[in-house]
Amino acid sequence: MSATSYSPRWIELDGAVNARAVVPRVLLRADNLQSLSARDIRTLVDEHALEVVIDLRTDVEVEHEGEGPMSAERGVRIELRSLYPDATGDVDLAVATVRPWEAVHGESPPEETRVVRAYLSYLQLRPDSIVASVRAIARARGAVLVHCAAGKDRTGVIVALALDAAGYEREAIVADYLATAERIEEIVARLSLSPLYRKQLDSRDVKDHAPSPGTIERVLELVDERHGGAASWLSANGLDDADLQLLRRRLAR
Repeated sequence: MSATSYSPRWIELDGAVNARAVVPRVLLRADNLQSLSARDIRTLVDEHALEVVIDLRTDVEVEHEGEGPMSAERGVRIELRSLYPDATGDVDLAVATVRPWEAVHGESPPEETRVVRAYLSYLQLRPDSIVASVRAIARARGAVLVHCAAGKDRTGVIVALALDAAGYEREAIVADYLATAERIEEIVARLSLSPLYRKQLDSRDVKDHAPSPGTIERVLELVDERHGGAASWLSANGLDDADLQLLRRRLAR
């Protein structure tokens, strides 16, 4: 995947609108999978070699929305890897699921944008989930599909870190992140059908939900400055060298 030739490889499904192949038959990404049809499942399994689903939703989202029809598909493993802490009484996860949290414990510089601080909080709060997600991408034989609710923020961070650790051009990573903007109206319309997401979505203009230029670039710049890059951060948080080499070979296909 090069920056100059990048064009989203959309996967057209009945029950998801932000599905695409980042690396065909290796790394897929999508919005919520709750409404997948039987045809969608066959498309993902047979045409895209789906083996593992990384579900980044919170426990509250899974409780309200359910695991989805993919959970009954033989041969597909689902891993729940929330990027937020488990639910507590003082956290409004209905807001967090769509609108990223502010920085936690003041660890992110206040001069950064709210979304950049939120993305950095994923690394601060749930390095275990991030490393486990990247490890799954590295070790799978078939395709790994990463998803959250919109397939934008949480999914975008996991995919960006994996691609960066594998040595992709920064411009190509950014292009993949921004591709969600092409489908933002469909994403918001779909999520608005759910009581869990509707209130927060309806309070903002549709375009406000689109990924913003400069966001993922800044996150990766800060990871470079603080940790020496995504590969170094992943290694420092438990991804061993063998898995890192597997990741690079898998994503180089």
